Amino acid sequence: MGDLTTKFGSNAGKIWSILNEKGSLNKDDILKTTKLKENDFHIGIGWLARENKIAKDQNFYKLDKTNLDSEIGTHAGIIYKIIEIWRDIDLTSIKRLTDLDDDAIHAALGWLAREDKIQLNENNRFTLK
Repeated sequence: MGDLTTKFGSNAGKIWSILNEKGSLNKDDILKTTKLKENDFHIGIGWLARENKIAKDQNFYKLDKTNLDSEIGTHAGIIYKIIEIWRDIDLTSIKRLTDLDDDAIHAALGWLAREDKIQLNENNRFTLK
């Protein structure tokens, strides 16, 4: 799957670039313009939230100081603790153990990748760095 930091950072860069160019956009417009898959979109949002660069106002995202940190950061903390306990874990198990939806999980993984705290091992399972 490659280096998470490179892949996830690229997702965030695509979102940042389009918001920088066009201003405030809703999720559908960002997906259409960047051609990101929905999971990759949420990963990018989590990354940008950790960098304090993106805010959400109703259904629109914009470049600004983040207002997403309490939600995404909390979810990232939960997932970090699960990975710490389990040592390595797949996405399905994270979902089962957290009861978070896919969007929240992917945003939290983007946050953790920006902090350079997670990686994928040879079995495509998340581990701590």
